[in-house]
Parts: sequence; structure tokens; C-alpha cells
Amino acid sequence: MNPNTPSRRLVLSSGAASALAIGNGIAGQDAKFPIPSAPDKSPKADGERIRVGLIGCGGMGSGHLGSMLGQREAGKEAFDVVAVCDVNQIRLDQAQKTATERQEGVEVGAYGVHTELLARKDIDCVLIASPEHWHATMSVDAIAAGKDVYCEKPMTLSIEEALWMRNTMAANPHMRLQVGTQYMMYEKYQVARKWIADGRIGLPTLSQTSYCRNSKNGEWLYGIDPKVKPGTTLDWDRWCGPKGLAEFDTEVYHRWRRYRNWSTGIIGDLLVHMMTPLMYSLDRGWPIRVTASGGHYSDKAMENHDQVMLTVEFEKEHTMIVAGSTCNEQGLEVLIRGHEANLYLGSNDCELRPERIFADDVDPERHECSRVSPQEALRLNWLHCVRTREQNISQVDLATQVMVVVDLATRSMWTGSAWGFDHATGQAKAI
Repeated sequence: MNPNTPSRRLVLSSGAASALAIGNGIAGQDAKFPIPSAPDKSPKADGERIRVGLIGCGGMGSGHLGSMLGQREAGKEAFDVVAVCDVNQIRLDQAQKTATERQEGVEVGAYGVHTELLARKDIDCVLIASPEHWHATMSVDAIAAGKDVYCEKPMTLSIEEALWMRNTMAANPHMRLQVGTQYMMYEKYQVARKWIADGRIGLPTLSQTSYCRNSKNGEWLYGIDPKVKPGTTLDWDRWCGPKGLAEFDTEVYHRWRRYRNWSTGIIGDLLVHMMTPLMYSLDRGWPIRVTASGGHYSDKAMENHDQVMLTVEFEKEHTMIVAGSTCNEQGLEVLIRGHEANLYLGSNDCELRPERIFADDVDPERHECSRVSPQEALRLNWLHCVRTREQNISQVDLATQVMVVVDLATRSMWTGSAWGFDHATGQAKAI
């Protein structure tokens, strides 16, 4: 993609509505959101090596690379990381060096442009760990090139981009797209989904969750490398990419999660971890109304908020409360309240406790769940599905519903209004 072309993201004014076809429709009519057709994919035989590309070699990308190489060395899956891509030459060189040194006999290509990596016919799949304003474009480009995708969270920056990815996958059901919300691998959420579907807590009426942490000086204050300079070690224009060109700011480049134009902050970077598996367990359909509030209470230098509170209403008669903070680490208990019983999910296990008036009708139960390293398990689930063509666990439909919450909550925070979403038309508007 030419970084000088207009942004693919539709920018909405605070009172405007936007629409992109959802449901059974495919949104190929909008030139900003073209729907590609991916080539067919065949399963790989046991032991046949999967060839992986990594797009984005910063903090998350290098973390994924190191962990994946550890899984490879442990023989947990037969794969090779054969290509890496980044707009920062320093990070790119280091990722290529690491991948080469830890994979004897594997030639690792290095690319500054993601489409050049995707043009390689020998690559089966890509892990995308770029800044989130690139997630949608890179994911759709990868699907178009016939590569299965692991896309870091949040899946996108906006509802429009999420619907674009959802419609792309609807048009290419043979492809696999894993969203990097690793808590989906915790068994307790699978158990909770089954118990709720079986009616064991009655109507699930209210749930709560949170992601809260603390720091003395502020959040996402990653180190600034003075060697990173546009035109020499950094392709800044390409980094800006779909968002449009901006004046270079080393603070923005190294600490983009702190800035409103480049990130939704706590909501997209932290809360999606907790909301995604909880929404999976509840299965209450589309979010239809979101209100959010908060402020800059401790980290006043950060443009994004350091404390937020969300109230999310769903189409199937349910309300979710979500708290997020980077200035206090005490969170809410993970809890699903039902008319007849409650599910406690704060530990590794799933515990059902009846409401007092239903104590004679509902038996309490605690299901002890297996222990996993969720991020490693999520990547292995993805690679297994790349190999077998089975469905992966963290899919685009759920991630799109989560992105509706993220986008509406972000708009609510900045406009002071409640925001609604009509899933039949794809319209979001202040209400």
C-alpha cells in the first residue's frame, strides 16, 4: 500500500453515523474496503513444516518471535519462521539475526514492506504484531495473498475496519484468522459458556470484569532509541500508513499507545483481554448501547485516559460493567450474575453458586480447570488450524462484536455521549 494514498479508515464526526454491510452481506461496494478472494488452502501432512512470516518486530513481535522459537525448539509444532518485516531497520536486523541463529539451516528473509513478504508463495501464514492502525490492512492483504493470519489485539482501531475484516472472512471461509486474545484459551470460559447455555444460572442479567494495573511514572513509557531516525533507520511514512502522513514524533513512534490518534489506550489494549472471553461465555449477541467515562487522574501527560468505566448493553437482555485503570491495580471480581445463580470466574476455575431464593433448586458446583500458558496455547491452536484447516478458537465474528464495544466506548469517552450500534445496518451513532 502506498502510504500517500487516502486512509482506508472512515473518520466519523461525533454526531455522524457510519454504515458498512454486515449480516449475510459482503461489503465489496465500498472502494475503501475491497473484499478479496483468497486462493484455496489444503491441509498439511503431519510433520510437514509450516512456513511462518512475522510482520512487526517491536516489543510484541519480538516477544512472539522468541516464544515461538522456544516452542519450535521444544518440538511442540513443526514450523519455521522464514521471513520478518518491519519499517524500523534496527528492529528488522535484530529479528532476522535472532530467527537465523535459533533456526539452523533456515534462511530468513527480511522486508521493509509487508506486501513484499506476502508476495512469497512459500509462506503459509503470518503473525501480525504491527501497531493497531495497520492491523486491518495487513490482515486483509494477507488473506488476499492466501496466508492465514494471527492478528494481535485489538483486532482493529474502528468498527468499520472490523466489519471489513469480518466480511473478508465471510467471503473466504476456507481461510483462518486468529485474533490474539489469549484468555480465550482458559477452560473456565468454555465451562461458563456451556453452563449458561444449559440454563444453569437462569437468565444472565449482569456481568463484570476489569483490567487494572499501576505504575509509578505512567503507562507504556517504553524506552526511546535515539538511533531511530526517519529516512535513515525508519520509514516513518510507511509507519503512518493507513492513518495518513503525520509529522514525526519519537514519543509517538515509541509510545503510540499513549496517543488518541493511534490507539484506544486502556480500552483496546487491555480491556479486550477480559471482555472477549466473557462475551464468548455469555453469547448475548451484538452490543447495542455503550456509555463510558473516566479521566486523567495520575498520568496527566498521557493523552489517552488512565482510568475508564464502561457500561455495555447487549441485544439479548444483558448488561456488562468493565473497569480499566493504569493508576490502581485493584480490579473487579470476574463475575456473571444470573437470575437463579452466579458464576465466579476470578480464579483459574469456574464456580457456580445459587442465588439464596433458588438454593433448593440449583446445586452449587466448582469445576477445576486445567492450567495453561494462554498465549503459547493460542499460537499453537492457530498453527494446528493452519495445518488441519480446523476452525481456530478466537475468531473474527466475536472480535468484531468486541470492537463495537471498543469503538463505541472510545467515542463515548471523547464526546460525553452514549453511543448505539444497529447491527442490522452497521450504523453507529450518538444517542
